[in-house]
Amino acid sequence: MKKTSVFLAAVSLLAATVAGTAFAQDKPKEIKVGITTFLSGPAAVFGEPGKAAAEMIAENINKKGGIGGVPLTLSFIDEGAGGEALVSNYRRLVQDEKVDATFASISSGSCNQLVPLAEDLKVMNFMWDCGAASILEAKKYRYSFRTQANATPEMLAVLVYLLKTKPNFKTIAVVNQDYAWGRESWEIFSTALKQMKPDVQVVAELFPKFGAPDYSTEVSRLMALRPDVVFTTSWGGDLDTLVRQAGQRGLLQQSTFVLAIGESSIQRLGKDLPEGLIIGARGDHWFLHPEMKGNADFKAFNEAFKAKTGRWPIYPVYHMMQAFSALQGAYDKAIKANGGKWPTREQVIDAAGNLEFVGYGRPVRLRPEDNQGLEAQLVGVSKKADGFDHMVLDNMMIFDPVKITTPAGQKSVEWLKTLNPDFVKMDVPVFQHGK
Repeated sequence: MKKTSVFLAAVSLLAATVAGTAFAQDKPKEIKVGITTFLSGPAAVFGEPGKAAAEMIAENINKKGGIGGVPLTLSFIDEGAGGEALVSNYRRLVQDEKVDATFASISSGSCNQLVPLAEDLKVMNFMWDCGAASILEAKKYRYSFRTQANATPEMLAVLVYLLKTKPNFKTIAVVNQDYAWGRESWEIFSTALKQMKPDVQVVAELFPKFGAPDYSTEVSRLMALRPDVVFTTSWGGDLDTLVRQAGQRGLLQQSTFVLAIGESSIQRLGKDLPEGLIIGARGDHWFLHPEMKGNADFKAFNEAFKAKTGRWPIYPVYHMMQAFSALQGAYDKAIKANGGKWPTREQVIDAAGNLEFVGYGRPVRLRPEDNQGLEAQLVGVSKKADGFDHMVLDNMMIFDPVKITTPAGQKSVEWLKTLNPDFVKMDVPVFQHGK
């Protein structure tokens, strides 16, 4: 019996040694990342900068030795191809090309399709840019993590900024693109507005067709109604057209305009964008971020991006950086927890929960209850500045994400209905351009 016990112990030790050696040698030749982004259609104004950023970031990581000594390789899917093609191409990346992680997506519609699919395929997925709050509020997912905020804190930050800086307005109108984002973002904003300033009057709710080439009807109606505030979450060419036509008619001077996600249009609009417009940045994303001006890496990345693309980075670029920072953070955390050995996919997923990482802004934390990223929000007002042929942001406020993000386990619209006018009294730091 004693000899048998000794023999079994020896066999167990040998098996453990062999298994441990095999596990230690199981480091892959590459980490494959599949990224969905718009490479065609109107949303390519976000997708192309995001792709350029991904290529730059992966190259920089690989120059430093990769993640855990393993280089990254990237594959891209065009979200502009449409629903069936998107799903088919995503399956191909995961099942045939065996990607280790995916970044999906820009469109909330794409995320609604791909997040459940990532769960079925058991692949780690970072929701790198889509904003619909309902995706992670409706169900807890194991394999998908949103590495930025959702629409609720994005809209709340803009609203609180408006109420702090223009508290005496009495009327407001909305001009949003007529599709899910335009409707849902207005529901968030207007629900919170009613709670914080119940006496305000909504004088017009205008939802022109997505991709509308002309806003003369909307501009004429707003000129006649003379609302104190005009709110819009429009983006891309639609927002550019609205701003230019409103400017030509004097509407931008008549009403206070709030461009809730307008940061990405500042450079394209150039001198057509006047001073005094309130502008949100979908996160604390601004190439002149007041808390990052002394960061040499931030400055070098921005300059390299402009050299590559001809423009300064916009918020999708920084969202992409956050996704890569989360990817690296999850692997580094999993490797450490695994005693320096290469982790399994499930160990990397475990490590991503409650992960805190830093892109080119304030730290972001993935809330473990629902995998929602807690991301600060920067809002400012347009201002002329020497050395730029476009407006910059001034009187910037940076909002603490914990204060403006729907608590875990609650639905955004229901939580917003519990707010009151005292919500606006929160302390928020203010930063001046160049200081």
